Amino acid sequence: GPLSFHEVRCSLLQLGTLVSPAPGGPVTNIDPEGRDRIRKEGITNPHQPCRLVHTRLEANPEMLSRLKLFVLCAPHLEGRGWGNNARVITADGRPTLCADRGSNRRGEGGEGGERHTWLALGASGHFLRPSVGYVGLNDGWTDLADNYKMDWAYDCVSNGNRALTAEIDLTRGAEFTLGLALGTTTHNALTTLFQSLGIPFAEHRDRFIKQWEATCSRMLPLEKAAQDGGDLYHKSQALLLAHEDKLYPGASIASLSIPWGDAKGDEDGLGGYHLVWTRDMVQTATGLLAAGYTETALRALIYLAIAQLPDGGFYQ
Repeated sequence: GPLSFHEVRCSLLQLGTLVSPAPGGPVTNIDPEGRDRIRKEGITNPHQPCRLVHTRLEANPEMLSRLKLFVLCAPHLEGRGWGNNARVITADGRPTLCADRGSNRRGEGGEGGERHTWLALGASGHFLRPSVGYVGLNDGWTDLADNYKMDWAYDCVSNGNRALTAEIDLTRGAEFTLGLALGTTTHNALTTLFQSLGIPFAEHRDRFIKQWEATCSRMLPLEKAAQDGGDLYHKSQALLLAHEDKLYPGASIASLSIPWGDAKGDEDGLGGYHLVWTRDMVQTATGLLAAGYTETALRALIYLAIAQLPDGGFYQ
């Protein structure tokens, strides 16, 4: 409404569980005053690099007619918040939020290499008032926090820490799917986004669950040895498998988390645990091997054999 403004991340949470052994599950954000709730269920497209979040806004009819819902994305492409670009692009007649970052990285063996990553954010419905801005200066959150309205509309910002914001068009319904796709070019990211949104979320979800079930069916049936029916066992399997790199099979990162993200910035290096640390990777491979899943362990062994340096060390 015009007299209130709150962030979903500051609301109360209810967590559900997706059909085991698939990772993830439904999340419900509840307004502390009980005026509305947002139900979300997130998966990845099983065949393309796109995150899909099916979303439903719930409130009584009178309140729903007054609510405005916004999506905010603050990407850290290539593991860094600074040096990014953002823009609003019209694709297939629909406004889409995009971001990109290029980086020069030293490859294995010392050779230089340049890579470019693009991000595209869209919805099964339409975005209203899309805008990009510098965080804390002219981004959508700063705009909304000022007077509960989006007064600014910027279509391009470059070389900075930026955020992407858009209003969700609720006139098309309070249920929709958000998509966040990655690619090496603008066309690649946009194509991945709209191809993913072009298929109903329920179909993606069914395929997602079936593929996880097929993968984990090759694990040893240790559920009878657990007091929780194997719930923690299955979740641990999914967590370990999800950490394997998609471009370099066998290379499992230490963790997706950045536990000190609020205290350290880009100047502290790549930071976080989303790196291939040999010591952690060996623990992941050993855990999966103990569960009877030999495929990842074999890929990890080959990856380490190829990556090992003449002095016995490994690149970080």
